[in-house]
Amino acid sequence: MKILKILGILALTVLLLIAGATLYVSYALPNVGEPKELTVTPTPELIQRGAYLANSVAVCMDCHSKRDFSKFSGPITAASFGTGGDVFDHNLGFPGVFTAKNITPAGIGDWTDGELYRLITTGVTREGKPIFPVMPYTSYGKMADEDVQAIIAYLRTLPAKSSEIPPSKADFPMNLIMKTIPKPADPQPLPDRSDVLAYGKYLTTIAACADCHTPQDKGAPIEGMHLAGGFEFKLPGFGVVRSANITPDTRYGIGSWTEDFFVQRFKQYADSTYQPHQIAANEFQTVMPWLMYATMEEEDLKAIYQYLKSVDPVGQEVVRFTPESELLAME
Repeated sequence: MKILKILGILALTVLLLIAGATLYVSYALPNVGEPKELTVTPTPELIQRGAYLANSVAVCMDCHSKRDFSKFSGPITAASFGTGGDVFDHNLGFPGVFTAKNITPAGIGDWTDGELYRLITTGVTREGKPIFPVMPYTSYGKMADEDVQAIIAYLRTLPAKSSEIPPSKADFPMNLIMKTIPKPADPQPLPDRSDVLAYGKYLTTIAACADCHTPQDKGAPIEGMHLAGGFEFKLPGFGVVRSANITPDTRYGIGSWTEDFFVQRFKQYADSTYQPHQIAANEFQTVMPWLMYATMEEEDLKAIYQYLKSVDPVGQEVVRFTPESELLAME
């Protein structure tokens, strides 16, 4: 009887600890601090920088617009620019249903600059709720203050377009896990362009290259596999596409690529004559927003290349694409 009593006390203790932890996560997190007192002065230079970052580097407009995946690389539909509505759900392998929000003044017009700054850099809304990290806010949190402010200034200039966006809903236990992810912003100084490696690392970070090009296990990057590719994206109707190995491994990565080849890999989509082709079922498709990254300045692409050449090579072979027909045959 004494043993049963001890076991009962231990079980009760464990239950109390679990209940306490659940209550703490539910009501005390995320804890990233209040929005800062911030007023962005929208100079022409700042707006221009923000437009460049939002469309060519951090590519905010990619997810906050609808993409036409009947065409290669899912180009943005012009009418939806900035109005949100892109859905990330179970069909794509997400633990819930997450919808990109309207970031035109019709959607964020009553947000303060400080609230937008906190959202971009920590993933916490004005109501204090976490967003799912399909928006790579852990990478944006390392963005220089002036660049975050530039994006805010640019968003304020977008044409106000109304749109009905349903709320996001995470599955259990992701609804609790999400609360533990946001951390206070850790803005890094903007490197001088003359320091090519530092500037290339900065651009690679705020472009969130590692978020897609590093394989994960249970939502965490796998140690020793930084930028080694293999992250899977489900594309219903097409199959599964996996990110490329962009380490300088000469066999499986970009180790044999020249700087010019790397730059032109992007710039081929910036040609005024280029038109994304129609993609048939089971044909190779990609989530990589080539048309947006193609508008990045050549100097910046070269800096990214130089940084990527400096990271540790990882000899991982990646099967880039598996058609849906092949996946169905495996079931």
